Amino acid sequence: MTNPADPDDQLKLEFETPQFLHSLFANEPREITYIEEKIGVSVVTRNGWILFRGPPEALEMAKRLFSDLEETRRTGVCIERQDFRRAVDMATVGESNGLAKMNATRLLGSRSRKPVSPRTQNQLEYVHAMNNHPVVFGLGPAGTGKTYLAMAMALSRLKKGEIARVVLTRPAVEAGEALGFLPGDLQEKVAPYLRPLYDALYDILEPEEGHRYLQDGTIEIAPLAYMRGRTLSQSCVILDEGQNTTREQMFMLLTRLGEGSSCVVTGDGTQVDLGEGNPSGLLEAEKALGGVPGVKIIHFSRVDVLRHPVVGEIIDAYNNHRYSTE
Repeated sequence: MTNPADPDDQLKLEFETPQFLHSLFANEPREITYIEEKIGVSVVTRNGWILFRGPPEALEMAKRLFSDLEETRRTGVCIERQDFRRAVDMATVGESNGLAKMNATRLLGSRSRKPVSPRTQNQLEYVHAMNNHPVVFGLGPAGTGKTYLAMAMALSRLKKGEIARVVLTRPAVEAGEALGFLPGDLQEKVAPYLRPLYDALYDILEPEEGHRYLQDGTIEIAPLAYMRGRTLSQSCVILDEGQNTTREQMFMLLTRLGEGSSCVVTGDGTQVDLGEGNPSGLLEAEKALGGVPGVKIIHFSRVDVLRHPVVGEIIDAYNNHRYSTE
């Protein structure tokens, strides 16, 4: 990228080919308007160059943005629309961890699937927390990557030989006592409640690899009730939907950890499905463990939602409605 000397009110960046330049904004020319709206510049692009006009501080912001995008692209990362918009958002608030730095943090995937990288500032802190703390809580709304990143971290550590087993669990709270009336054996009865964990597993690993790990017990997916009375050593334990654990269940799980083990608890305290008068173990743990050195609590928010953009809008609408009616 070159930056010829230009007047203070404009900045022209030139690249080797139009194709490379277009790849920086997800090969979608309409995304240029997002830069104009967020940074406060006018933009013209042709062939292999892009020209910005605006106040000096906005031009400096645009320069940092495209330096970040260029560094990211030259590492082989394909910049998608969400990545581009996230890079713009980070540039506007002056975050030091840009898109390039986030993509430099990679968790092992399968042979044919690209490594998993954090895509927001909170996700990056979450990954760092899992690297440095034996117990980590990832709390926040749906779609923020809490469970997915935890699984990617666990599988990465498994492949590196740092642990011997991955244990994935979640409470089958909706089933309650009615579980015994469902058809099939116990595994078939609880399968619907564990399905999201299987989906994430097979999204990160090849199906045959995931199946092999499940068959030989290297990866275990089980209801939370199966954890009682066990000591989990050399394992990474992931508790999903932690808000639906009782206080006793949460305490039980956290005290199952043996030598060489770690635990990641994910959940959303605003989505508790327990019956009235039955306090959430997640809410108690958040209050009780905040000052424990070996425990790290990461809070995610609407800006970390990585699903369809409308998901974030739905979360905002519900929060506004609930707060206005309380």
